[in-house]
Amino acid sequence: MNHDDGARGLPGTPDRPPVVLPALAREELHGSLTDPVLDTMNFLNEITHRYPDAISFAPGRPYDGFFDPEQIFTHIRRYLDHLAASGHSPDRIRDALFQYGPTGGQIRELVAASLRVDENTDVPAESVVVTVGCQEAMLLALRALIAGPRDALLVSSPCYVGVTGAARLLDIEPTAVPEGPAGFRCADLETAIRAERARGRRPRAFYVIPDHSNPSGATMTLHERQELLKLAAREDFLILEDSPYRLVSPGRQLPTLKSLDGERRVLQLGSFAKSLFPGARVGYAVADQVVTDVDGRTGLLADELVRIKSMVTVNTSSLSQAVVGGMLLAGGGGAAEHNTRTARHYGDAMRTTLRALERSFPAAERRALGIGWNRPGGGFFLAVRVPFAADNTALAHSAEEFGVIWTPMSYFYPQGGGEHVLRLSVSYLTHADIHEGTARLARFIRMAARH
Repeated sequence: MNHDDGARGLPGTPDRPPVVLPALAREELHGSLTDPVLDTMNFLNEITHRYPDAISFAPGRPYDGFFDPEQIFTHIRRYLDHLAASGHSPDRIRDALFQYGPTGGQIRELVAASLRVDENTDVPAESVVVTVGCQEAMLLALRALIAGPRDALLVSSPCYVGVTGAARLLDIEPTAVPEGPAGFRCADLETAIRAERARGRRPRAFYVIPDHSNPSGATMTLHERQELLKLAAREDFLILEDSPYRLVSPGRQLPTLKSLDGERRVLQLGSFAKSLFPGARVGYAVADQVVTDVDGRTGLLADELVRIKSMVTVNTSSLSQAVVGGMLLAGGGGAAEHNTRTARHYGDAMRTTLRALERSFPAAERRALGIGWNRPGGGFFLAVRVPFAADNTALAHSAEEFGVIWTPMSYFYPQGGGEHVLRLSVSYLTHADIHEGTARLARFIRMAARH
């Protein structure tokens, strides 16, 4: 700590001089606090609050029209009834709500059952760790797997900022594997792996959102999924699979990487935030990989994650787990049944946005201005290519002069890129807002493209 003329002080009294408080030098704090991503996300939040009347395509929040507060009590009661029917005494039921509970989670069996019901994935309950959102699952997985600077974390780029932010907190520098125009390609990952090995590093894990990715909206083909699993086995690395948008997307989904995983190469990172209850902050990790110690004793990677969690959050809220557990029970053991309407809603929102863009920019004008976008089949996000720098300056101008907010795609590139792309989130808006917001966005893009 340093004292300087800028340090804030407490007022003095006639008998006592003013007290100068110590000031912390920012450069002496952890380097992650100066990460540009933190500043950019803060800037986006600031813009949103500064222009409350602007239509915002920025937040990837679930639509709250489906939430009914009274149902919370119904779900808790259902979970308590489940405990009673399972033979729990009144004292144990009381503890299940009021006490800390096991670090690995008290609804591990229900989460494992939901994966069988929803995703045709059969994993033992002890391989599940119930976490405080998927964000904690990422942090635990990275801390367990990346042991030092020789271990490489690779990420599909553009990449969800949550995992790159967690990596930065742990002093891990991720290696970006750029997506092509059609999304992820295994050949690009293999090239990156060879480059890491040439640098004397060990590729340890690869993070990817294979379904309706945040931020790009891309979905990995079945062929690439199968090739990725083969590559992981051949090159000896783990896949960190994060797929929160599957159950809220319309139509039949491709199989998860974990459901195809015959060699335990996939560590699945999951969340019920999009599919059940955002505010509950309940996520999970499926870590069924075998860990052997120096004495030959074996256990599961999940056990190691639990040990780390005991030093991070200790446990996940028992009340939140009770609500989610009750919701899973109400859905016949899974989350998919709760999402029939929501998947239809988000699918309609995506199609409405795509049609509005097409009406706003006829094909000839798109070609003339150099504008284009992808067409995701689900999820919350799509990417729009523009012929100008889609940066913070452009965003501020868009919000102030045109009343529409979006997210610069450059936020999501850990090693640079996306300077001429913006992300639209369609999840939180009504159809009326989508139509009006797209019209405003079109006026902004035309202006920016011609200047």
